[in-house]
Amino acid sequence: MIDKVNSQANIQSMLATLRSHSAQAAGLEEKSSPAVGSTARTDFSQSIQRVLNQVNDLQMQSDDLVDRYQRGESVPLTEVVLASQKSSLAFEATLQVRNKVLKAYEDILNMPV
Repeated sequence: MIDKVNSQANIQSMLATLRSHSAQAAGLEEKSSPAVGSTARTDFSQSIQRVLNQVNDLQMQSDDLVDRYQRGESVPLTEVVLASQKSSLAFEATLQVRNKVLKAYEDILNMPV
């Protein structure tokens, strides 16, 4: 099972899936991503910053809708719940990715030289 998880093609597939879900959760149109063997690269820190900003935006939008609903503005409860669930899901996905990255980092540190 570990071989399946760590294969390069599987990792690329998982990253593409995460990007797709992130774009859908943020309400953005999915842009065509470079192919797996493409030479186009983005800075890792910029990618992480962009994703974290998207998750933060979802949480801010959710908080705004909750505040507006609590003030009695005409905001449908379904929108409030949906925005809350989207932000929660995005946060949990980000947390899981962070945990996987930290685990991989620890595994690399513990490799015998």
